[in-house]
Amino acid sequence: MLGSQRMLYPFHQLGRYGFDAISRFTESFADTPIPWLRANAALLHRITKVYSKPTFGIDGERVAIEHPFCRLLHFSGPGPRVLVCAPLSGHHATLVRDTVASLRAHHDVYVTDWLDAREVPLSSGTFSLDDYVALLARFITELDQPHVVAVCQPTVPALAATALLSSRGKPAPRSLVLMGGPIDARVNPTVVCKLATEHPLAWFEQMMIHTVPAAFAGAGRRVYPGFLQLTAFVMMHPDRHAQAYASYWMNQLRGDTDAARVHERFYDEYNAVLDMDALYYLETVRTVFQEFALARGIWRVAGELVEPAAIAATPVFAIEGEHDDISAVGQTAAALTLCSRAPAKRHHIARGTGHYGLFSGSRWRESIYPEVRAFIEDAK
Repeated sequence: MLGSQRMLYPFHQLGRYGFDAISRFTESFADTPIPWLRANAALLHRITKVYSKPTFGIDGERVAIEHPFCRLLHFSGPGPRVLVCAPLSGHHATLVRDTVASLRAHHDVYVTDWLDAREVPLSSGTFSLDDYVALLARFITELDQPHVVAVCQPTVPALAATALLSSRGKPAPRSLVLMGGPIDARVNPTVVCKLATEHPLAWFEQMMIHTVPAAFAGAGRRVYPGFLQLTAFVMMHPDRHAQAYASYWMNQLRGDTDAARVHERFYDEYNAVLDMDALYYLETVRTVFQEFALARGIWRVAGELVEPAAIAATPVFAIEGEHDDISAVGQTAAALTLCSRAPAKRHHIARGTGHYGLFSGSRWRESIYPEVRAFIEDAK
């Protein structure tokens, strides 16, 4: 069993070569006038193609700071400086493209662009949760106290970085917006939370950690592969994804290219995933979802206790989605209790909104972003 687990990544990569050939072949039927052939070929192409890292597609992108595991991107704009902490949880930072685009209209925006760990050479070392917190603290310092907007997973390290800077008497963010993240995963536990508590850490290390094969720059690195995370995402709502692909086939059959392109745009992003360094992944499972260390006041980063109560100059805004099935209502709001000395605290529940709707789409643009913008303006 263990031997087959060790071979999973190489077998996956070997299978990709065959799928790539199918994908290229089926793409040649994209313009066929035969509806049933076009629909079948399009569906097979989407199922077998390689989904590369998408681009932000926003003018003026430049790299502000380079790190072996992350690039800090800058999108110059008017108004106060904002650091967007994009998730490191399987998808690329382009998942928050809508967040960045909205903010850039009124702010000078920076965003954490996490690199695929399979492309990071072993000579660059490992990347831990402690390293993540330290990196955010560095960005906050070098950007001279930006406003910070953390989306989902980075709410935990962003809050920790803010707390540690405050404890040290160093300049902290001008404001901190936490959106749909597991500050206290004990509250209304979701499927994601329950998975972590139902298995020991050794199970995650044995079943989820694999070694990058020789075809990549990071050959030999232990990682949590993106293809496993994508499988986990899909299995949360398999019926929903099956229906989406069935609708895509029907739209291709009818020649409804506009509807087909909506599907393609979403899944081009959703299916593009990255590997995470094993140390970071396992430490996150243990610290955030098993020990609940931040919420319990026992988390130490490089030996230093994380004390949210030390935050006395940074206003904190917790935003949650009413129908969020990844970080349920109450998990992010827990930050407001932990940050007992924050000069201002706000809580907003976005009605009718799921996890992705918190930072992307019409609800984000029309109702949530105006709240974020107002909060940042008040904190200037």
